[in-house]
Amino acid sequence: MAMLEVNGIEVYYGMIQALKGVTFQVDKGEIIALIGANGAGKTTTLHTITGLLTPKKGTVTFEGKDITHTPAHKIVSMGIAHVPEGRRVFADLSVYQNLRMGAYTRKDKNEIEQTLEIIYERFPRLKERKNQRAGTLSGGEQQMLAMGRALMSRPRLIVMDEPSMGLSPIFVNEIFDIIAEISRAGTTVLLVEQNAKKALNIANRAYVLETGKIVLSGDAKDLLNDDAIKKAYLGE
Repeated sequence: MAMLEVNGIEVYYGMIQALKGVTFQVDKGEIIALIGANGAGKTTTLHTITGLLTPKKGTVTFEGKDITHTPAHKIVSMGIAHVPEGRRVFADLSVYQNLRMGAYTRKDKNEIEQTLEIIYERFPRLKERKNQRAGTLSGGEQQMLAMGRALMSRPRLIVMDEPSMGLSPIFVNEIFDIIAEISRAGTTVLLVEQNAKKALNIANRAYVLETGKIVLSGDAKDLLNDDAIKKAYLGE
């Protein structure tokens, strides 16, 4: 059974249909990349999975449970974390306070501290800057903080929206290394990413979204060598 099943979701913004029957699945342990041009519906898909939007039709199922109409905060406690586009850190709070906000659904104080230590090991820069205001961090450090904050809920599935956007090439490489590491540590990853080449290089499988529809899917390495994909998304 798939960990996440998205089945025929249709989403509207007023009269405009953003998603037109999107169907795909994510199996436990995979990195799945969702690629496509701006406005294709990638962020809308993630928002529907994490409860920020409700589809007009279709269902979202996580670990066998229908979560289509479940509120976002409950979805977090069920085991899905969301790293939003644009990072969205709490600028006036410290790095430490931001990370603690990620654990707001948890009650186990000792285990929260243990998770915090694991996050600091994975992101040493966050430990160095734990008392610094999040708004004073660089873009790459803020992205690490957004990822660390999401991991504080101990998700089984993490969805990431454009984690490399606006970052310097050095930070882009570092962020993709971290995503691969998160996967190796046992968290399933659903990745929306404008940098299709980088995404396909670390993903197991990928889906291509165009104007609200999945138009192509397959093994990530096959798509990396597909001439149509190269032309449309890889700039080759």
